[in-house]
Amino acid sequence: MNLAELGEFGFIERVRQAAPAGPGIQLGIGDDCAVLELPPGHLLLTSKDLLIEDVHFRLSWTDWHTLGRKSVAVNVSDVAAMGGTPRHLFLGLGIPVDTAMADLDHFLAGFLEAAGEYGAYLVGGDTCRSPGPLLISVTVEGSSPKAEVVRRDGARPDDAIYVSGTLGDSALGLRQLLAGQRADTFPVRRHLDPRAQVSLGRTLAARGLASAMIDLSDGLLGDLGHILAASGVGARLVEEHLPLSPDFREALVVDPKLADLAWAGGEDYELLFTVPPEKEPLLAEQAGACEVGLTRIGTITGAEEGMQILDCRGRLRRPAGRGFNHFRSGAA
Repeated sequence: MNLAELGEFGFIERVRQAAPAGPGIQLGIGDDCAVLELPPGHLLLTSKDLLIEDVHFRLSWTDWHTLGRKSVAVNVSDVAAMGGTPRHLFLGLGIPVDTAMADLDHFLAGFLEAAGEYGAYLVGGDTCRSPGPLLISVTVEGSSPKAEVVRRDGARPDDAIYVSGTLGDSALGLRQLLAGQRADTFPVRRHLDPRAQVSLGRTLAARGLASAMIDLSDGLLGDLGHILAASGVGARLVEEHLPLSPDFREALVVDPKLADLAWAGGEDYELLFTVPPEKEPLLAEQAGACEVGLTRIGTITGAEEGMQILDCRGRLRRPAGRGFNHFRSGAA
């Protein structure tokens, strides 16, 4: 069976029956609007991301189940970046009419599986026919206690700059896919099935550890640049402190130019955050309980210094480029 045979409302009913109910959902899929509650004293966090076939993904690279999982993770990561708790998801699909229902069922299964892992619930959305590529639009709602929302504009001189996990793996995985490699490597998995750092973001916010935070969707340099611009500060990064996975280091031996992927490659979905110096000991106490490693990669400086990198030879230099930009010629 394909979508044309089932029809739009048959598909929506299929989604409604598959989506579980959750706390705070007074009314979910099936009416003009969802009716939802937030915990007392919480602020609403809302974000949206698009995934477009042949721009963000290729169906020749990923299975539909994994694509459903990624559609959730890249949105939930924005809530993690503000220290929030993901709660509700809205799914919009522009679907080619000849799409097989089995593929859509796999997509929905992956979507709901990932949503469940983050404690979020599908509560609404929209579907329409696409004459061209598959279009996926997801809106995520989360919440945070009023005093715990972490923004981009809180970094101050002498704050330490930290990052979770390792850098450049997703960009390396994309490069492997573009080169025709279909092996199930660690970088390819990082690209196709990323993990949003919700638990870490929530811990940093609840403990008051992060003065500013952002998720790494467009690359370290580009996303750090957003924090520097919002906070009115500069930064000094230490090249030899960049956390790199064994797979990435192995690839660097073959091609040292791949180092640029650690600086400007996108879609790692790790958290980049700043910590006041007096709070670093408390962060160290929390680090052991984190699911991912935390690495100090630099220090916030005055705005007049801009962004600088201390390279492996002990020289200060300005970064040659920034992160990914969809509409800029020569994007990373």
